[in-house]
Amino acid sequence: MPLIGIEEHWTTPELKAALESLPPELRDDSLAFNERGDHLARLEDVGDGRIAAMDEQGIDVQVLSVAPPATGPLPPADARRLARDLNDLAAEAVARHPTRLRALATLPMADPQAVSGEFERASAAGFVGAMVYGRTGDVPLDDARYDDLLATAARLGRPLFIHPQIPTREVRAAQYGGLGDLTGLALSTFAWGWHLEAATAALRLIASGAFDRHPELQIVLGHWGELLLFWLSRADGLSGLAGLDRTVSEYVRQNVHITASGMFEPALLRHALEVTTIDRLLFSTDYPFQHPTGDEVQAFLAEFATDADRDAFAGGNAARLFGIDV
Repeated sequence: MPLIGIEEHWTTPELKAALESLPPELRDDSLAFNERGDHLARLEDVGDGRIAAMDEQGIDVQVLSVAPPATGPLPPADARRLARDLNDLAAEAVARHPTRLRALATLPMADPQAVSGEFERASAAGFVGAMVYGRTGDVPLDDARYDDLLATAARLGRPLFIHPQIPTREVRAAQYGGLGDLTGLALSTFAWGWHLEAATAALRLIASGAFDRHPELQIVLGHWGELLLFWLSRADGLSGLAGLDRTVSEYVRQNVHITASGMFEPALLRHALEVTTIDRLLFSTDYPFQHPTGDEVQAFLAEFATDADRDAFAGGNAARLFGIDV
């Protein structure tokens, strides 16, 4: 079974410049992580350098997704223009490497009325889903303004990957402040806050009845479920209070897929298999922010109990979910 990585990031100098030109109060401080080491060079390469890196890791197919925060913080007009440009560039990259690359669409979330149209356009061009965030400004993904997006994703059979994002400045000040700028930024992003944001977005979708309205809707969470898999027994208490048709655990097992995001830790795999099923688990490396070697990838794949489970995680589940012909 081919090895398919489904959370593999890229960006462009134009998007970088647009995000950096925002006023300080709108700027996403987590952009600093794109500048560490050789991350930026790797992010901006969707050609031969990326293919060479895939070969070194033994990865057959990457599903491209724009690095956070994508177009989310931009004004609507800029978000519309850049989302379209980014999708056109991604389509060109896939056309150059049709056996090695696929792509998730970038959507102009700052303009909810334009989102479904761009998703439709990208889907018609072969995009296999879209990457979104739990909040755009102060508007959560479960807001009625995005219900057409959820309906479109369900109708098209294209999953939405909910990627982590930095908390609001108010939350950062209240919960992560007072520790020094760098420590506070780390704690509010990759060390903790990012993952709470994504898990909360997924729980809000469930609690809002999104999957009751759109039962075919599928979402993906990274980093082994963004902490949510460890909290299902408590989260199940939401269902009765919210008047839902199923328990939170049932929504997770039926509407949520989980990817590793380069966290190749056997204990996390074992826990995931205790609370969901093998057909819900997906391989990814979180390129270029994680750097597993080919040997490290193979060592983790050896943790699976059967060849069938290993093949499902490595690529079979992704091929089915995203409609990737391998």
